Amino acid sequence: MPKRLIRVLGKPPLLDIVSHGRRGPASNAPLTPTEIACIARMVARAPEVLVKVSGGAKSLRGALAHVRYIDRHGQLDIETDQSDQLKGEDSGNQLLADWELDAAVAEARSPYRGSPGRKPSKIVHNVVLSMPHGTPSQKLWAASRDFAREEFALKHRYAMVLHTDQDHPHVHLVIKAMSEEGRRLNIRNATLREWRREFARHLRAHGVAANATERAVRGQSRGSLRDGIYRAAQRRESTHLQRGGLEPEQGKVKLLETREQVLRGWHAIAEKLLMDGDGRLAEQVWKFLGGMPPVETDNERIARGLQRRATREEQRTRELSR
Repeated sequence: MPKRLIRVLGKPPLLDIVSHGRRGPASNAPLTPTEIACIARMVARAPEVLVKVSGGAKSLRGALAHVRYIDRHGQLDIETDQSDQLKGEDSGNQLLADWELDAAVAEARSPYRGSPGRKPSKIVHNVVLSMPHGTPSQKLWAASRDFAREEFALKHRYAMVLHTDQDHPHVHLVIKAMSEEGRRLNIRNATLREWRREFARHLRAHGVAANATERAVRGQSRGSLRDGIYRAAQRRESTHLQRGGLEPEQGKVKLLETREQVLRGWHAIAEKLLMDGDGRLAEQVWKFLGGMPPVETDNERIARGLQRRATREEQRTRELSR
């Protein structure tokens, strides 16, 4: 019998900038209070929330190793979906036994669960909820609790651990992939977009300025480069770079087209704000547009980073030679 899947249907973005710049009914629609609030947060550079999937496990051994990693081998408290506090070397075993993950492993490896040769599914997901440096950790923890309770309570078993030992506070949220009703949680891009929006909402409810908008709307081409790519570039071994310069990237045309659409939408929004008598916010929008970084491909960003590094090394060499 096929298992039922939980899929979060994609909702429209909280602020669909591009639609405001197109001709049609959407371009004539007035700005809603929710959109205006989002615009105000964005032009004020409110911190953007980070919600990402950071691994998971397909075996009991892998799940236990992951729990031991996030609770620092029993040094940190694990809070469960039933508000229990687990701490100590055996807390991971207690948690996995309570979740009956041995049955989940058997189901994931069953030959009847899918096509022949299909790899076992994850039995747990690990999701990281994070905010930039300076965010009060206890408010982040409270918002994470509310988010997890609203999204997963009475559906999927979960547990949480707060980390404050790095430059930004974050919460590890471990979720049992199979729900108590036999529904599997599949995390799609649309799922993450919706979770970002909801997590930001819970943070704001606890007094933390937080936003959840698309990168392109903020003028960012892509996310951070993976460490491996950047280190390879430093060693001149990156496949992203060719001898004598940058390899051509057809994606640059697409990035420029997206930026043009975004700018058109932002200007349309500024004009609507002026017509509605909110000249102050319109002025902030134009100032925000003036501070947008130029469109860059991965290769251009790598080259710029390497150039900065070479310049610093050259300056350091000159200082040592004096």
